[in-house]
Amino acid sequence: MIGRSEVEHAVLGLIEEDELVALTRELVRVPGENPPGQEEATAHALAGMCEARGLDVEVDEVIPGRPNVVASFGEGGSPGLLLLGHTDVVPVGTGWTRDPFAGELRDGAVHGRGSTDMKGGLAACLVAMAAVLRAGVRLPGAVHLAALVDEEDTGLGIRHLVDRGLPPLAGCVVAEPTDLRTVVAARGDSYLHYRVTGRAAHSGDPSEGRNAIVGAARLVADLEVWHAELAAARHPLVGPATVSVGTVHGGQGTSIVAAECDLTADRRLLPDEGPDAVLAEARARLDALDLATADLSAEVTMSMAMPGFATPADHPWPTLVDGALADAGGPKLPVAGWTAACDGGFVARTGVPVVVLGPGSLDRAHRADERVEVAQLVTAARAYALTLLRGWG
Repeated sequence: MIGRSEVEHAVLGLIEEDELVALTRELVRVPGENPPGQEEATAHALAGMCEARGLDVEVDEVIPGRPNVVASFGEGGSPGLLLLGHTDVVPVGTGWTRDPFAGELRDGAVHGRGSTDMKGGLAACLVAMAAVLRAGVRLPGAVHLAALVDEEDTGLGIRHLVDRGLPPLAGCVVAEPTDLRTVVAARGDSYLHYRVTGRAAHSGDPSEGRNAIVGAARLVADLEVWHAELAAARHPLVGPATVSVGTVHGGQGTSIVAAECDLTADRRLLPDEGPDAVLAEARARLDALDLATADLSAEVTMSMAMPGFATPADHPWPTLVDGALADAGGPKLPVAGWTAACDGGFVARTGVPVVVLGPGSLDRAHRADERVEVAQLVTAARAYALTLLRGWG
């Protein structure tokens, strides 16, 4: 009988750096900016890579032109394992010193938009799954890679996946960039949209109007107060909840008293915070400003809510994943929290234990000259492979 160590050695031997780098570069070369939601080409490219490696692939259109991809193997009766990622990337932006979609390999790293967040992680997941499949290992349950649309905006992909119903799962690894550190807790996120309404008038006599921008300025000041108040209640792993004003749009022209002003705010959620309670607090704070005394009306709505999560650090799942990472050559750092948000919170809400673990750094994501180190790609693929081999209790 072949022992576990021999099986693991055989599987790790099938993880090839050249294949991993080639897949990462190929995925980076397929643009998928969101907004506006251009994941389709990336989804089909990934689906083809999965099919070429013997995985069963489902391409599931969430809305026209925006498909989720789920690639699987194995049919055992035990609850399965889920590797989770996304196919969209944030817009390129400015400040690049190289082609953001060239997938350039230079100085031991793959460069380009999405290399870290998170096409390198997707490639590492696929290579790990393919290595287990090529080795002929029969696992007790199924393994799934879900590569979803719209993670960078409103979460259409993960909502669709969860609404369809997840299969029984023993654990989930989100392959977002963590610098190869096992993350057991993450903040959630929500978007608040405010509208202040006044009355237009000629700026030659502003008293005839009711300036919505002036009311919005009072609102912005209160959001800063709210942010400071939240700082006093820190979660031990993910820090405090936060509020940040993102956009302000108001008025029609310099010589017109502004009749309307719209603003948006990003309200980060602690793992145990629910969006309904946050929206209720936002409405209460807005009411307390009493803008009606200035003949202004105001309302707030929530357009997006992504839950956070916290998996106990001593739970068997993060213990297993962190052990696999250590044996794969990881940095052997203590488990940590993550200030970012991810689709894993939706999975955790279904009762599945979740960790975040992936190659690359958040410090290089969403910025010009994004890159992911090849050494981290290889370690991540090895860690995922060991997790798939060991993740059955």
